[in-house]
Amino acid sequence: MWAEPAVPDPAGRSWRDWALVAVIVPVAVAEGVLRDDLVWPVTSVVVAVALSPTLLWRRTHPLPALAVAFGAIAVVDVVSLVDGVAWEGLGTSVFVLLLLYALTRWGSGRDAVIGLAVASILLWLGPISQQIRPEVEQLPASDMVGGGLVLLVSAAVGASVRYRDTAHERDLDQIKLLEREQLARELHDTVAHHVSAIVIRAQAGRVVGASDPSAALDALAVTEEEASRTLSEMRAMVGALRQGKADLAPQRGIADIARLTSGAGERPQVAVVLSGDLNGLRPSIDAGVYRLAQESITNAVRHARNATRVSVSVQSDVDCVRLTVSDDGDPAGFDPRSATGFGLIGMAERAKLLGGALEAGPNQHRGWTVEAVLPKATGGS
Repeated sequence: MWAEPAVPDPAGRSWRDWALVAVIVPVAVAEGVLRDDLVWPVTSVVVAVALSPTLLWRRTHPLPALAVAFGAIAVVDVVSLVDGVAWEGLGTSVFVLLLLYALTRWGSGRDAVIGLAVASILLWLGPISQQIRPEVEQLPASDMVGGGLVLLVSAAVGASVRYRDTAHERDLDQIKLLEREQLARELHDTVAHHVSAIVIRAQAGRVVGASDPSAALDALAVTEEEASRTLSEMRAMVGALRQGKADLAPQRGIADIARLTSGAGERPQVAVVLSGDLNGLRPSIDAGVYRLAQESITNAVRHARNATRVSVSVQSDVDCVRLTVSDDGDPAGFDPRSATGFGLIGMAERAKLLGGALEAGPNQHRGWTVEAVLPKATGGS
């Protein structure tokens, strides 16, 4: 725990934080006015109001915020001890527990240990004051134990939320990494295809160069085009491999989507329609459309309750390829948005890496639709 780093890029202040402080201030003033059992009511109100702004820094500076709040309360406790009174403060001051929650939620392990030690000072003041000023009425031991448990529960809740979010982010990173590795395998085939074409054209140009210079120039033009496309695909592959290594293996393309259709009598029926000029696509786009269609069909078959048909459309436009996968499942059936959604995240990551975009959502009446648009032209570096 000591070596645990702080959460990177914690959430900054929002209007909710200001609203929380704006609520605490009048509530503290009202409590100080209405309660007649308070010791030092003015001091109690001043302490609560003065410490409420620490909530604004609880995420970005959790340890200093907690140290200021608990330290100030401890100082007033000590002063009351010297004066011979039992000061308890306002019930509104319970907001300081949010500082302890924020410490274990956002702070480093070292800050958490130090902060817990600072917070525990309030628990030790009771027994110490009992020894020094036995005539001062003290809280029962059961209340002190209960207070300690409340502090520990606040810290434990913050730590549990932190580790839950960390595990979720780790799962998301793993899904994205797997998608990148899959894309890298497909891009490997792309590069091999282009390099082979370059070699063949270069050999042809050398053979005909002496007898037919124009044919040699044509070969050079094709070689230049293939080299440019290879360079672009190599850049994409490097980007896909930045987070890890991939096992490179041949992949399928749009022409193989027809193999994903279901046989007679199987439910739901999967129908594929290909339209437009789908020849000459970049191999990465060709394979990407296939993978997106495959994942969408798998999700529909598994999760579309009472679906009878899954329609797959691949349409080639002037500058892009559009994939649409739609089912007619029960509208009360599975909603990927209510689950982990890792499949959709991986698909969106693949479309993004290829320079396109993916959207998914329920249809107006029945079923679910996934639509991806991928560019035909080579993307940026």
